[in-house]
Amino acid sequence: MSLSGALSNALSGLTATARNSSVVASNISNAMTEGYARRTLETSARSSGTWGGVQIGGVVRHVDQGLVADRRDANASMQQTQAQAVFFRRMEDLLGTPEDGTSLSGRLTTLESSLIAAASRPDLTERLTTVLYAAQDVAKSIKDIGDGIQTIRQDADTEIATAVTRMNDLLQEVRSLNEGINRARLTGGNSAPLEDHRQAALDELSNYVPIIEVARDNGQVALFTLGGAILLDGNSAVEFGFSRTTTITANMTQGAGLLSGLTINGVDIDTADDRSPVAGGRLAALFAVRDELAEEAQARIDSVARDLVERFQDPTLDTTLLAGDAGLFTDNAAAFTAANEVGLASRLAVNAAVDPDQGGATWRLRDGINATVQGPVSDATLLQDTLAALNEKRTPASGPFTTSGISAPNLASSIMSLTGTERNLSEQSLAFATTREGELKSRLLSDGVDTDEEMQRLLLIEQTYAANARLVQTVEDLLDILMRI
Repeated sequence: MSLSGALSNALSGLTATARNSSVVASNISNAMTEGYARRTLETSARSSGTWGGVQIGGVVRHVDQGLVADRRDANASMQQTQAQAVFFRRMEDLLGTPEDGTSLSGRLTTLESSLIAAASRPDLTERLTTVLYAAQDVAKSIKDIGDGIQTIRQDADTEIATAVTRMNDLLQEVRSLNEGINRARLTGGNSAPLEDHRQAALDELSNYVPIIEVARDNGQVALFTLGGAILLDGNSAVEFGFSRTTTITANMTQGAGLLSGLTINGVDIDTADDRSPVAGGRLAALFAVRDELAEEAQARIDSVARDLVERFQDPTLDTTLLAGDAGLFTDNAAAFTAANEVGLASRLAVNAAVDPDQGGATWRLRDGINATVQGPVSDATLLQDTLAALNEKRTPASGPFTTSGISAPNLASSIMSLTGTERNLSEQSLAFATTREGELKSRLLSDGVDTDEEMQRLLLIEQTYAANARLVQTVEDLLDILMRI
């Protein structure tokens, strides 16, 4: 080999080791950067001409796409179960727990105790006042639960709007990165940083909906949902559509056309079906919270409110009432009718006739809601009958417990127990999903940058660089000798 050939080989080796050291240094500096994939420099023996040397190829980005796909699927599942678990936690907070005196069942127990005390001394105004306060606490507790459910639905609606905006932004970002990666590949540039950014964007997108990533030419990708919807292919990304509702009330549902659904490129998408194009992620879970779980919770608390109202607006209980008159508990000051059950919890109130602050009188708790004059102060008949009505095993007209008789306090306890069970099951599902996602994330990180291995590579690169530099120096020395001859 000529001196020129030796020098060419050495210089190509210096260039390759310098480039390789840059790649290794990038790996080490980004060892803790989430989403960063380890790189290596692709090299081969130079075959053009007769001198040989090193041919530098591209920077190769190492990532296990199967593991990435599994982790994204696990992440979508975790986000879905997390949204559901948060809902049941909030519902349990609204209803309270059995040991909590301010819980729904606790308020009804207090009402029961106050009626017992008042029935023992119906002549004492302070005991009648205690019954009034206890009844008002029950009504307020139920109203707060109903209002709280609408707040949960409102929060879900707002988060859906935020999620849809972010999903559209991410799809446009991935489309733009696809174009950048394509240009880099065609011009021989390094596309690895762009691919890192794209992977991070796709990881975030998988929070909302499970995605399938399909490789296309020149490093580009196409995106599909697990349910089969095309999100991105070529230079075209779909657009999700959703209209946020500023105020949500109990009667407002998507089925009635009062709440926005989801669209893809203007086409309505069913979000409730397990085979929905967006099933399996946080987005579908938020729709489930707003349109299914919260509506079911609303129906339950409305059934409790209805049961309570109907127990006390019966003319056979209070003979001062006529058919159609409101009893102790009212539907926003009016008598309850079955057609108006939806949202009753948020309208529940104590009859103004027994409230001195509204022009009523507490003695009507003893003598009758519509009584015009006081009766015998020692007559506890109505108070005793009211207590009996509260504890009567009555079959609710609606809700989840319509198969057998149940008292009002036990109905409330059953609703609370059911919610607690649902919360516990959702927490178990979340724990499993979180563990699975964490395990896959750990496996993905273990496939990332190993700093010990990179340092060993750096030492080898240093030795190779020194050897090539020594070869250059040797060739220069030989050339100097030739020049002096």
